[in-house]
Amino acid sequence: MDFYSAYAHGFARVAAVTLPVAVADPAANAARTIEQARACHDEGVAVAVFPELGLTGYAVDDLFLQDVLLEAVHAGIAEIVAASGDLMSILVVGAPLRHGNRLLNCAVVIHRGEVLGVAPKSYLPTYREFYERRWFAPGDDLHGQDIVVAGTRVPLGPDLIFSATDVPGLHLHVEVCEDMWVPVPPSAQAALAGATVLANLSGSPITIARAEDRHLLARSASARCNAAYVYAAAGQGESTTDLSWDGQTMVYEMGDLLGEGERFPDGPRRTVVDVDLDRLRQERLRQGTFDDNRRGTGVEADDFRWVELTLDPPAGDIGLRRRVDRFPFVPDDPARLAQDCYEAYNIQVSGLEQRLSAIGQPKIVIGVSGGLDSTHALIVAAKAMDRLGRPRSDIHAFTMPGFATGETTKAYATRLSLALGCTFEELDIKPAARTMLEGLGHPFSEGEPVYDITFENVQAGLRTDYLFRLANHRGGIVLGTGDLSELALGWCTYGVGDQMSHYNVNAGVPKTLIQHLIRWVIDTDQLHDGHYDDDADKVLQAILGQEITPELIPGGEQRTEDSVGPYALQDFTLYHVLRRGYRPSKIAFLAHHAWGSGEASYDLATIRKWLEVFVRRFFSSQFKRSALPNGPKVSPGGTMSPRGDWRMPSDASPAAWLAELTANVPDA
Repeated sequence: MDFYSAYAHGFARVAAVTLPVAVADPAANAARTIEQARACHDEGVAVAVFPELGLTGYAVDDLFLQDVLLEAVHAGIAEIVAASGDLMSILVVGAPLRHGNRLLNCAVVIHRGEVLGVAPKSYLPTYREFYERRWFAPGDDLHGQDIVVAGTRVPLGPDLIFSATDVPGLHLHVEVCEDMWVPVPPSAQAALAGATVLANLSGSPITIARAEDRHLLARSASARCNAAYVYAAAGQGESTTDLSWDGQTMVYEMGDLLGEGERFPDGPRRTVVDVDLDRLRQERLRQGTFDDNRRGTGVEADDFRWVELTLDPPAGDIGLRRRVDRFPFVPDDPARLAQDCYEAYNIQVSGLEQRLSAIGQPKIVIGVSGGLDSTHALIVAAKAMDRLGRPRSDIHAFTMPGFATGETTKAYATRLSLALGCTFEELDIKPAARTMLEGLGHPFSEGEPVYDITFENVQAGLRTDYLFRLANHRGGIVLGTGDLSELALGWCTYGVGDQMSHYNVNAGVPKTLIQHLIRWVIDTDQLHDGHYDDDADKVLQAILGQEITPELIPGGEQRTEDSVGPYALQDFTLYHVLRRGYRPSKIAFLAHHAWGSGEASYDLATIRKWLEVFVRRFFSSQFKRSALPNGPKVSPGGTMSPRGDWRMPSDASPAAWLAELTANVPDA
C-alpha cells in the first residue's frame, strides 16, 4: 500500500468549479473551462463539475435556438475534449445539444480525450422567473438513448453512471439544477442503483435566502442517499438583464459540508475536497433500509448504464483536502458543543429518571473517587433527583480509600458530595483488602511490595462488592460510573468490579467528552438550587485539571494513559472503528493528518504503537462488554452495548486487523 496516498485510503478528490462566463461565446467559455480543468488536474482532482450551460451561459434566452450558437457549442466541446487528452480529471460541463427535433439542457462528461456520455436535464422549471420549456425539452424519458456530440455518438440519458475501475467506489451520476428540487430527484434513484458521487450543474439565479435552500437540498440529498453531492452554480458574467448570480459552490458528504466557495466571486473559484468513498460504502452496508428502499422502489443496478473509465489517480502524498477532527466525539464549534452537551447530559439524566421510576424510586448508591467519571455520574444523579422532586440526600455517596488513594482526590470527592447535599460516608477498604490478600497468600500480606493485577483487582472488586451490599442494605441501586472509552479498552475490573452496576449512566460517553460535560454543567448552572454550595463549582474545576489515574498502586503516580495510551488517540480510533468500520491503516492515515503536526502532536510511530494496543485490548476485552449493565446510548458515534450498537464474539481473533496494521502502516 502507498500509505501516504489519499486515493489508496478510499478518498477521491472532487471539485465544484465556477468561472466567469462570456454570454453566448462558446469558444471563450471553452478556453476558460480548459484553464480550470488543467488546474484541477494539477491538484489531483478526479471529478470536476462546472455550472449549467457553462459553454453558452444560462441566460441567453432565444439565442439557444440559433444555429450559430449551437454549432459553436460543438466546436467548444471538441476543444475541451482535445485538451483533456492528458488530464486525469473527469470533466462535467454544461451545454445545449440538439436531439431529434428538440434541444436538451445537458451535462457532457469528458475524460482523457473522449466524451463518455451526456446527461440531460430531466425537469425543466417554467414557474416564476424560469421559462426553460420555451427552448428545451425534458430528458426524463430518454433512458437508453444516444446522441452525436462533436462528431461522436455517445450514450445519452439520465440513466448513466460513470464508474472508475481503478478507484473503488467512485461511481458518478450527473443531474442538472432543477433536478434536485423535485420530490424524487434522478440522483436518488441513481444512488439506490450504486452511484456514490452525485453532481449537480446549476444555473440558479440568486435571490434572498436561495443559497440557504440550496444548502438544505444538497445536504439532505447527501444524507438521505449516503452519498457525496457536488454542486456548482453559475456566477460572474451571466446576463443581469433581470437576474443576478452568485457562483455558489459546495460539496456535501452524508450531510456534512466538506467545503464551499466564496459567493459573488471575482474570477474563477474551485472548491476542492476529498470525498471518503469508504464512508459511503460502509454506511450503505450498515443501513440495511437503504437497499430495502431500492428493492421497494424497484430500482436495479441494471436499470442504469454503467460507463467504465480508468482514472489513473496520482500516487504519493497529495495531502488530504478535508477536515479531520482530532476529537470526533467533541465538535469544535462552541455552539454545537454546547448543544451536544445539553443533549448528552439530559439523555443521561432522563435515562436515570426513567430507571428509578420504573423500579420503585430506590436510593442511589455510588462510589466517588474524585475523578472525572464518578464526578460526572454524581452530578447526573443529582439532577435526576431534582427533576423527580426527591431530596439529594437519597444519593448515598461513598469514598473508599485504598492503598494508593491520594488525599487530594479523596478531599475532592468529600467536598463535592457534601456540597451537592448527598448522604456521604468514607469507607476504608484497606482492612478488608489486607484480609483478602492474606487469604490468597499474596506476597503483599507478608510485607513484600508486589503490586500486580491481583493486588489492583482486590481493591477494585472490594469497592464494588461493598457498593452492592450497601445497596441491598439501604434500599438502593448501584450507579455505574465507567465510560465508553474504558469499556472499549477493557480498562475495568470484570464482574465484582467497576465493570458492573445496576445502571450505568456513563456507558455511552467517551472520555474526551466527559470533561466538556462537566464544564457545561458548571457554565449553565445545572445544579444550583436550595441545596447547592458554591464550593461545588470550585471542586468541579479542580477535578477537571487532574491527571487520569486509578490510584491502585502505592509509591508514585499511576497514569492510566501510560497503560492504555492517550485517550485523545484512543477515542479517535474508537470512533472510526465503531462508527465507520475502518481498517487500521486508514485510521492511522487519518490520525497522521489530524495529529501529525501542530500543538500536542503525535508522530506516526506513536500513532502506530497505540493503535496496536487498541486493537489487542479491544478484542481481548469483548467479554466485559458482552455482560454490560443497562445504560443509555448518548453519542451518534455509538455505544458498546451488546443489546445496541455492538455485537461481537468474545473469542474473536485480532490477527487479521494486526496483520493489516503491520503490513500497511510504516514504523515511522
